[in-house]
Amino acid sequence: MQGSANLNLMIKAARKAGRSLVKDFREVENLQVSTKGPGDFVSRADREAERIIKEELMGARPTYGWLGEETGGQDGQDPTRRWIVDPLDGTTNFLHGMPHWAVSIALEHKGEIVSAVVYDAAKDELFWAEKGAGAWMNDRRMRVSGRREMHEAVFATGIPFGAKSTLPAMLQDLARLMPACAGVRRWGAAALDLAYVAAGRYDGFWERELSAWDIAAGILLVREAGGFVSAIREGDDPLEKGALICANEPLFEPFRRIIRGA
Repeated sequence: MQGSANLNLMIKAARKAGRSLVKDFREVENLQVSTKGPGDFVSRADREAERIIKEELMGARPTYGWLGEETGGQDGQDPTRRWIVDPLDGTTNFLHGMPHWAVSIALEHKGEIVSAVVYDAAKDELFWAEKGAGAWMNDRRMRVSGRREMHEAVFATGIPFGAKSTLPAMLQDLARLMPACAGVRRWGAAALDLAYVAAGRYDGFWERELSAWDIAAGILLVREAGGFVSAIREGDDPLEKGALICANEPLFEPFRRIIRGA
């Protein structure tokens, strides 16, 4: 596996955190039958995974900035570089003993994502990319799907839960999209949804109310695999606004028109 020193550092950190999470995941499966439930345990596993990643990355690059789901943000002496980390994307899946979750690490340089790692430790699938060098799953080059017709395409999304305000918009999206496509999937881990678009498993993805750590790595994976990514609303920055849409080139415009209600 060839890559920059930073990418190799990211892969090392993701694998180390992944090993810790896999051990904890086995324990979560046992905790499912307890009356207390695994919630507190999972939050500790999440924090421990971020501690491992932060120790690895900041230990090697102490001048970089940091943005993590659990520990928040901090400026670095080098204002041009920042790690963006989700130590456990798909926490609810993890909590329920479902093996669909990932570690997500991105490196931002001058406002642009330049290196990305999404590690599905339960399946030992490592998705990675560097700007200008393509996207890979383990040692295999990834390309977005070659489907050209909406009626053949399968899309992924995240359906809002709890008190999120975007449920009405999502229901409208589904009402417009589902008659036009082959199906919609909701697997509960945005980083893996984006990685699956890059790998050609999904034909496209859209979601609102995401955080930068959910999507930073995945955006680069999709772009380096030949896909198109934009904000749902014209002119927005998808990383900043957390509302994005992506697909392969032939499907991108018809898909985007449907989601935007055009």
